[in-house]
Amino acid sequence: MATVSDLDNFYLQHPEPVNECLLALRSIILKQDENITAAWKYRMPFFCYKGKMFCYLWVHKLTLQPYIGFVEGKHLNHPDLILGERARMKTMTFDPGKDLPVATIESLLQQALDLYRSGKIKIN
Repeated sequence: MATVSDLDNFYLQHPEPVNECLLALRSIILKQDENITAAWKYRMPFFCYKGKMFCYLWVHKLTLQPYIGFVEGKHLNHPDLILGERARMKTMTFDPGKDLPVATIESLLQQALDLYRSGKIKIN
């Protein structure tokens, strides 16, 4: 009998349309670069670039809106990115009832990836 991993369960536990939004975000992230892998870290779905934590998905506990968190978000500038009380990470929240701004998401993911590719963020 197959068991569901914690990573798979994260996506399965959310109702529609949040689940659909999270799965779409996962797909968008994974198709950005062949070196991006999905991982379960800190009880959250993370995405790593060549083994280095790059971004993650989560659902805001009060608004129930899904969001993507950029590990090195402090290096990214976009009006939809929120630093909040974090020193390093920035997040971008989505309304699961609306279409995702795919071009904006892809642009931010590529900007974040360029931090790693350029060596500005060191990969062990």
